Amino acid sequence: MRLEQMYTGCLAHAAYYLESNGEVALFDPLREVQPYIDRAAKDNAKIKYVFETHFHADFVSGHLNLAQQTGATIVYGPTAKPGFEALVAEDNQWFEVGKCKIKLIHTPGHTMESSCFLVLDEEGKELALITGDTLFIGDVGRPDLAQHVIAELTQDKLARHLYHSLREKIMPLSNELIVFPNHGAGSACGKMMSKETTDTLGNQKRTNYALDPKLSEDDFVAAVLNGLAPPPQYFPKNVLMNINGYDSFTTVMGRGMKPYDAVTFETIIHETNVLVLDTRKASDFAAGFIPNSINIGLDSNFAMWVGEIIEDLNQRILIVAESNEKVEEAIIRLSRVGYDHTIGYLDGGFESWSNACNPVERVGRISAKEVEDVFFGTTLIIDVRKRSEYESEHLVGAVNIPLNEIKKRIGEFPKEDPFIIYCAGGYRSMVAASLLKQRGYHRFVDVEEGFVEIKKTSMPRTAYICPSTLL
Repeated sequence: MRLEQMYTGCLAHAAYYLESNGEVALFDPLREVQPYIDRAAKDNAKIKYVFETHFHADFVSGHLNLAQQTGATIVYGPTAKPGFEALVAEDNQWFEVGKCKIKLIHTPGHTMESSCFLVLDEEGKELALITGDTLFIGDVGRPDLAQHVIAELTQDKLARHLYHSLREKIMPLSNELIVFPNHGAGSACGKMMSKETTDTLGNQKRTNYALDPKLSEDDFVAAVLNGLAPPPQYFPKNVLMNINGYDSFTTVMGRGMKPYDAVTFETIIHETNVLVLDTRKASDFAAGFIPNSINIGLDSNFAMWVGEIIEDLNQRILIVAESNEKVEEAIIRLSRVGYDHTIGYLDGGFESWSNACNPVERVGRISAKEVEDVFFGTTLIIDVRKRSEYESEHLVGAVNIPLNEIKKRIGEFPKEDPFIIYCAGGYRSMVAASLLKQRGYHRFVDVEEGFVEIKKTSMPRTAYICPSTLL
């Protein structure tokens, strides 16, 4: 048998591939399913089941495309009400994949249908527990997401379900089980996940705060709910896509991979409700970009920031990228979080735009040393990192306006007076810069490499507080 974690770093997402005796089960697959189909073909195996641990909020799963292309059965836990053909299993129901067995364990809490899957190897030995968003390494799934889809649920009710699921369903299991969660550090589905993506259940019982046997139910609820930031706005929208269905991945790619020359591109961007999304690196964008375009670079958590910044999943998007390969990557990563309406890209990239003598804008950038030597103490400085990062350590006097709050706090940026923005390393501050430029703010500069470089200067900073204590 083979049980493989297939980890996608930009989403902090883990899917699982299980093969035994010519049959395959997939757990929580991504939207683009061809790699799974190719892998099964390489193993001369047939995909039999697609197991979904729950209706995901942070990505659009590939369950429908897999079922349509391979005939696999989609499986959910009890209480699930999918808008398509699927097997809604019972608690403790068994499934066979080749010579392996899989037991569905209903673990409501993160969502009501949330389930874990206990994997027995070909000898009948309990080997692994695929936990979805019920149990992470060092954390548990946040219990406040489902309430944004089902009105009668509350985060308190869900947290109490999670408390009992963990203690009655998970903690009695063998310490030797390998825990395979759906996410690692960086996902917004938890608040303090480890960078590790697997562990033994025994070690999690010893080290995971949520599995502390001394915690009362009320103390558990308080600990799990403490310090939860509002979920990204696209989360409930992705849930509904996973429940109700979506366009095929082939359709999305076909719609998006349409090249336009600079002349046609300029014509299209003047149509109503078309957004130009520039996916180049921050340094390249700063040196020159199409007016009113937004920069969200492919070189970091692209899909997550698209989901935070672009509110309408049906937004028509035109791509600017470094190459056709990068265009394809952008469309794939957009589709993973439900942005299916890319309508084309600038053929030849930004160079073709500038060669056509079209208007170009730029973002001023300065070094941290220049801030120290010239501007510190006389110019407003705005920190666009997350609130927890700011509270952990920041430049004395800097004002915190997190990137995901800029649109609703835009009035706090001065239009007439100069100001400086920074983030951790320059990625998010350039996203912020593009949003500010789009809204008519021009009297600002960005700090190259952000707080990383600021810390190398002698400018005063607040006392450091470990982020792990900022729940």
